[in-house]
Amino acid sequence: MQEKPTSFSIKHWADDDKPREKLLQKGRSILSDAELIAILIGSGSREESAVELSKRILAAAGNNLNELGRLSVKQLMQFKGIGEAKAVSIAAALEIGRRRRGEAAQTISKITSSHDAFEVLHPIMGELPHEEFWIVYLNNSNKVLHKEQLSKGGITGTLVDVRLVLKQALEHGAVGLLLAHNHPSGTLKPSQADKEITQKLQQAAKALDMKVLDHLIITEKEYLSFADQGIL
Repeated sequence: MQEKPTSFSIKHWADDDKPREKLLQKGRSILSDAELIAILIGSGSREESAVELSKRILAAAGNNLNELGRLSVKQLMQFKGIGEAKAVSIAAALEIGRRRRGEAAQTISKITSSHDAFEVLHPIMGELPHEEFWIVYLNNSNKVLHKEQLSKGGITGTLVDVRLVLKQALEHGAVGLLLAHNHPSGTLKPSQADKEITQKLQQAAKALDMKVLDHLIITEKEYLSFADQGIL
């Protein structure tokens, strides 16, 4: 008769291998990403511990938590040793992390640099698999009045309605516009279309005594600022 497989629960590990105890004794910052995920899933399998399983999952995601956060519950369940409950725990924890960063970004009420703009917009579009175009409307002190998604398109591009941008600006009493869109491909190089829509919005805004302050291209980890690059 075949022996029934057993899982190695964290509570049965040697003290030095217990991430829960390690967190309590030394603090959460000392734990590796794999150890934190191991706490979420609680146990591994007969073949590997929860930490080893977590390392395997992370390696498949390029040891990148942002990349891991893109995986669906169904995709996480493809890993041997990860059932629905464990997959849901991982997905929920990573979503909490994403929302936490988004809430932190909301405390930035005044845009004083391209980095401020990136911090505000990255939680919204940095990890999207498709392209979106957003406008941030600012007052004369560069305080954020409103953020608006203007369009959502495929990975190849998106269209922007200039009239709608200016209509929203007038409604919110904005004098400054911050343009931003994401490149899911990861490239930071602006396309000719990116430059053309920027120029088009600049000219239209100028006619209403408004100013386009910057245009950001945002990827998963980085950004390019038209203003910083001198191409605005």
